[in-house]
Amino acid sequence: MKVFLLCLLVAVCVADPAFDEYWQRYKDNHNKQYDELQEKYRRIIWEKNLHYVSQHNLEADLGLHTFRLGMNEYSDLSVDEHNKYLNGYRPNHNVSRGGSLFLTPDNIQVPTEKDWRKEGYVTDVKNQGHCGSCWAFSATGSLEGQHFKKTGKLVSLSEQNLVDCSTKEGNHGCHGGLMDLAFEYIKKNGGIDTEESYPYQEKDEICSFKRADVGATDTGFVDIRKDDEQALMEAVATVGPISVAIDAGRPTFHGYRYGIYEDPECSPTKLDHGVLVVGYGEMEGRKYWLIKNSWGDSWGMEGYFMMARDHGNMCG
Repeated sequence: MKVFLLCLLVAVCVADPAFDEYWQRYKDNHNKQYDELQEKYRRIIWEKNLHYVSQHNLEADLGLHTFRLGMNEYSDLSVDEHNKYLNGYRPNHNVSRGGSLFLTPDNIQVPTEKDWRKEGYVTDVKNQGHCGSCWAFSATGSLEGQHFKKTGKLVSLSEQNLVDCSTKEGNHGCHGGLMDLAFEYIKKNGGIDTEESYPYQEKDEICSFKRADVGATDTGFVDIRKDDEQALMEAVATVGPISVAIDAGRPTFHGYRYGIYEDPECSPTKLDHGVLVVGYGEMEGRKYWLIKNSWGDSWGMEGYFMMARDHGNMCG
């Protein structure tokens, strides 16, 4: 507690009054409310992030980066807090996977670009809030696409159902999980409820699954060969939106606004965040993955981002 108070005193000393109006607008725009101590602490973190964003964008203007940063609803969090609250992919190397690898269908010509949003496969961007349930959002996004492919109906599925009910499979609700285990639960459970019938609460609750409210089912899942971007492209092109995991721990990713993301410090192996690849393409000669995040539409490109493709398995 003493360390925390010391941080607050430092914050009082260095907060710049020139940013008072912008800080107030930030709070109003994102409906932020703090007690007196938290106000000072969050303000100094916000200013630090603001300077970081400004420095990065200046470098981007000079051609040093392929993407730009911006302030968003999470700009009052430190890097450690951001990773603690908003990432939740927990790889479990002891878990038995689906047992089969994706194989590209014969006689299929893979297009040079794809965007499943244009074909109705993708629901609106969602927001996991301060709960490490990214794995659940990644899983529902993939199944929503496959359900649409089979039925022609786009149904938003319940992440809360997975958060509350898939613990026996090895998931940990707001403390993290794995998309494979989510698909396993849905298969064994005989389905997953709709978002409307089982809305998201941003916290662990008692399982309240109702069979009458099932919105989709699955009969299993197939894994894509690890580190194989060509196989991933073929899967995205021929199957639909695909669940993937990435390293989302870099501050450059937390503040991402627009452009093709690449950071040499981003790990291709230490993955901590589940997201959804909804397409791929090329911009100004650079290849990218088009990916749906679950941090709300104030983050990134209205909730989406472009990740460098065929660039050393960027961020895994």
